[in-house]
Amino acid sequence: MYNNRLFILIGIFVFQGLLAMGQFKISGIVLNTKNKPVKGASVSLENTLDGSTTDSLGYFHFTTDEKGTQTIVVTDISYETAGQPIEIKSDISDIILHLKPKEAQELGMVTITAGSFEATNDKTKTVLKPLDIVTTAGANADVVKAIETLPGTQQTGTENGLFVRGGDASEAAIIVDEVVVQNAFFNSAPGVATRSRFGAFQYQGVSFSSGGYSARYGQALSGILELNTTDLPEKSTVNLGVNMAGVYASGTKKWANSSLDIGGNYNNLTPFYKLATTNFNFYKVPVGGGTNIRYVWKPNKDGILKINGNYTDNTSGIAIPNPYAGNTVVPQNPFTHQGDTIDFVTKDQNLFSSVSYKQMFKNKYSLYTAASYSIDQTNNTFGTIPINEKDERSQYRIEGKKFFTSRLNLLLGSDIQNFSIDKKFDVYEQQFTETHTSGYSELEWTPVNKIAFRPGLRYEYSALLKEGKWAPRFSMAIKTSRNSQVSLAGGAFYQDPDNFYLLAGKRPDMQKATHYIANWQLSKNDRTLRIEGYYKNYEDLIREPFAIYDPNRYRVLSDTTTVNNTGHGYAAGAELFYRDKKTVKNLDYWISYSYIDTRRLYQNFPFEATPSFIANHNLNLVAKYFVDKIQTNFSATYTYSSGFPYYNPEKQPTSSNFLSDHTPAFNNLAVTVSYLHTYGKWFTVFYLSVDNITNYHNIFGYRYNYDSKGVAISSNPIVPALYRSVFVGVNMSLTQFKKDEL
Repeated sequence: MYNNRLFILIGIFVFQGLLAMGQFKISGIVLNTKNKPVKGASVSLENTLDGSTTDSLGYFHFTTDEKGTQTIVVTDISYETAGQPIEIKSDISDIILHLKPKEAQELGMVTITAGSFEATNDKTKTVLKPLDIVTTAGANADVVKAIETLPGTQQTGTENGLFVRGGDASEAAIIVDEVVVQNAFFNSAPGVATRSRFGAFQYQGVSFSSGGYSARYGQALSGILELNTTDLPEKSTVNLGVNMAGVYASGTKKWANSSLDIGGNYNNLTPFYKLATTNFNFYKVPVGGGTNIRYVWKPNKDGILKINGNYTDNTSGIAIPNPYAGNTVVPQNPFTHQGDTIDFVTKDQNLFSSVSYKQMFKNKYSLYTAASYSIDQTNNTFGTIPINEKDERSQYRIEGKKFFTSRLNLLLGSDIQNFSIDKKFDVYEQQFTETHTSGYSELEWTPVNKIAFRPGLRYEYSALLKEGKWAPRFSMAIKTSRNSQVSLAGGAFYQDPDNFYLLAGKRPDMQKATHYIANWQLSKNDRTLRIEGYYKNYEDLIREPFAIYDPNRYRVLSDTTTVNNTGHGYAAGAELFYRDKKTVKNLDYWISYSYIDTRRLYQNFPFEATPSFIANHNLNLVAKYFVDKIQTNFSATYTYSSGFPYYNPEKQPTSSNFLSDHTPAFNNLAVTVSYLHTYGKWFTVFYLSVDNITNYHNIFGYRYNYDSKGVAISSNPIVPALYRSVFVGVNMSLTQFKKDEL
């Protein structure tokens, strides 16, 4: 029944989009002040649905049934809006429109906005270019680590994932070319964070939404990290690299309308760990490798096909503290029979593949379709206990867009996702298979130059939970001056229960979060200031109302545990972002600060409290300076977070003291130096990175040991794998680097 309603809704929108028919032909050309053609500009009759987009030579043409005196308007993101009156009595073919360049209002390589007015695609996002990622000290060219220097995120030194505005790692979805990535991080031992699987230069854009995101996506209560792969490269090239973690090589062959990329890498961290002082015993140094292949084809000027495949295989072994050492209160827990430390071995094989195609038709319609398949197989051992898991996901998405005018367009789409997890723990086996089906519609409308609206509606259905949800979304922006705007965004967001509960056979309802966001942004002369506030209300969170609190996130859920949707919570905060690329030549710096107040009653919490992964205050200072004389780039990042809550079992939990203790503040100063040199045809970059240069001993919480009666008798700090690290490498390419690429 839900499918019938969905298809009827989509049919109505499509039918309405096909009603506009014309009788008179209108055509002409759009030029800039230097009489050069402007490609991709939107041309339309004011206050009508009739218009088109200019081709590569600046020409446009469309039909209309309007008559008499009209105003033809042309808009482009890089130019001031222009227009002129025309008299429509018959066909017109000699219109010439001139555009003046717009004063720069964007933030160079990073644009931060919520409900942007300037453009029409998903502007509740922070956008990072690949070069911002690889040049940020402390990020180590990891997409997720670079995102953590922006407002709305938390530092996660011992856990994988992106933690957004009070949400845990499960609440942020990572998406590549509009398809969801199920296993975005390399597998690791408990309490040891690893990097994400994404190399920055595989993507032409990285967009981060910390709330109020588009109706195109769902199943993420807090945020979206969206990556878009590159189009056709400019030329053929070869890249080689060697560093303290291994070696890599890649090559690109470009033809007239297509290209093929092939790459491979081998990682062995033996040199790195011989020089580093680790907090854990890596008795099996991480070793692995991977390969990737990518094909791009442009069958015509308005269409593009992309085929991607990535495969990795990694192994490591580490001795980690046993959270249940000596605890015989729960004898069926297999960890109680292990020692104070446990040898954890992980073997991980991962394949991610996708194909997508995008086509524009007559500058009025666009079609996008994508499919993906991924599989992740881990064969781990925790001491003598085998822990094996197999994750699979397949997805298909199709969406179309109708451009009525430069001021009005309509997006319609649908996707279906099927994923499964099969987990074997000791002698126990858990499994579930889920299928999500969704449909969505989103309208983007700019009735006048200073205001824009974007209402959207999404429908999601879970086959596993046998439940469907309607999720309305809305955003708008109002220009307050030539260089500033106010934006609003919000809506309803749903998500399945955590896999932990689904694997245990629990089938509660979906969880819900409602977002409310407002921001003010000023952008002028390569400087941007943004101030944003938000409130997020959590409803129907998963809760174990009769459970005894256990802080170990690798605990085992009993078959008799009661689970329901009585949990709730909130997250409220204020954020500041300032970036300046103008004041000092060759200096680029930004400042981001976040304050968050959040509390929850969920999972096995006995009382409402702030979760242990939340620091109320977060500050990032990032600076990059290029010295032309010595062709060297210096980059530094300082990160501060106030202390994290942790559970102290020496206190009897009450509503006032539960998770009330806090770790010391987090401090980290990272520095990267990059030097550019040319050897014959090879353009080379040498780089040196030092993370936590002050060797500050950051702590993320505490693990407790228990006596035979279950009483806590000692504690051990939860610390990262390394306090300070040094990393050296070199990259060589047949394509010339620029100073902005260091």
